[in-house]
Amino acid sequence: MGYFTLDFKKAKGASDARMSDHIERRVIAPNVDPTRTHLNRELVELPEGVAVRDEAIAHRIRSAGIKRKITPDQVRAVRVMMSGTHEDMMKIQQDGRMDEWCNDSMQWLHKTFGRENTVSAVLHMDETTPHIHATIVPIVTGERRKAKLKQTEGKRSYRKKADAARLCADDVLNRDKLIGYHDDYSKIMDKYGLHRGVRGSEARHVTTAQYYRDLKRQTGELETGVQQLQSAKDEAEKQLKQVKKEIKTDRLEAVKTEAKTAIIAKVGSFLGSGEIKELKQENRQLYEEVATRDESIEKLQTMMQEQQKQHCKELTEVQAKHIELLNEKDKKISRLNRIIQKACVWVPLLKELFLIEKMCRLIGFTAEQTATLVVGASLEYSGKLHSEEYGRNFAADRVLVQVKAEPADRNKLFLSINRINISDWFKEQFDKLKQPSQVKLEQKKNRGIRF
Repeated sequence: MGYFTLDFKKAKGASDARMSDHIERRVIAPNVDPTRTHLNRELVELPEGVAVRDEAIAHRIRSAGIKRKITPDQVRAVRVMMSGTHEDMMKIQQDGRMDEWCNDSMQWLHKTFGRENTVSAVLHMDETTPHIHATIVPIVTGERRKAKLKQTEGKRSYRKKADAARLCADDVLNRDKLIGYHDDYSKIMDKYGLHRGVRGSEARHVTTAQYYRDLKRQTGELETGVQQLQSAKDEAEKQLKQVKKEIKTDRLEAVKTEAKTAIIAKVGSFLGSGEIKELKQENRQLYEEVATRDESIEKLQTMMQEQQKQHCKELTEVQAKHIELLNEKDKKISRLNRIIQKACVWVPLLKELFLIEKMCRLIGFTAEQTATLVVGASLEYSGKLHSEEYGRNFAADRVLVQVKAEPADRNKLFLSINRINISDWFKEQFDKLKQPSQVKLEQKKNRGIRF
């Protein structure tokens, strides 16, 4: 059973040029096969006059009719990466269903975020696993998700127009919606054998940069072995050059000796000198030394060839072992995922406990305190508690913390502080902080009134 990938990332700031360079292949990453880049496809037709992804993002924002000023650090685009387990994606490709998978994925994007907000989508076929890089401009209408209707004594406040266009990534990527996106997308991916991962799992998408850092660390021993073999090869070549140099000198001396011997032989035929025999004997010795040197060269060349063969064999074995370790790791992760998924089906509260454990870490409880709460015990706590909703810490003095079941649904759990839901407790603390500032504001306004 394979799993699909649906990953969301915010692109902050006025430009997302670095990701655009990768998506549009203006910069070629190490994991890209240039011979397959021609198989990549644009799945969204850009508006007239727009040539690249960054221009498409800016064009959508300009044409949306946004009245409110956009700050420099505001999120202008959301990156969406859609893929699946390598084996399943390759099967989809082999079965000729890649176009069907792309069409279903794009229809889901258009239905979920709006066709006009889906400004770019590119299918990459030149990497290990086929995948889609989509770009969503988070333009929504209506009030902000956290906005509330406020009324003050003697005055009225009004809601903003419900149909006003706004650029707001927080409304698009809040936790509940992200869970809904994965649940909804899994219904479409079922027919391809791609399923949703375990809800609340700690597994995270590994970036390309992290993958190559891990790969470099794992192949460190292999590189060390290659360097040692290369050093041995260089030393053997150095010795071979030295031997050739010596042989060349010896052969030159031998040629000179032959010439001298020929001259002396001619002279000796007239003079009858006895030194001719001695010269012939020295000449024979030189030839024997040259033959010995030639034999040494052949042995060195044979030894180099054997070392190269041994190096190739060891390199192949190390690579095979590395691939085997990676495959075993993937199988182990797959087995663990299946076990966790089964456990969540058998024990419905297990999913809730995963969510409670994650919430405890985000709020600020230690691992020991979290373990106490998860097993159902109560905890008296003093310190600071962090609220992601309000973006700040709140002081807690000897509060009673406990995990409780929802009265309406015993399979649902919530974290309580002083016997109330933690979200309600955070709201109470926030309201207490606002009261002094509101009193000061009223006093300041009253001092400005003259009779």
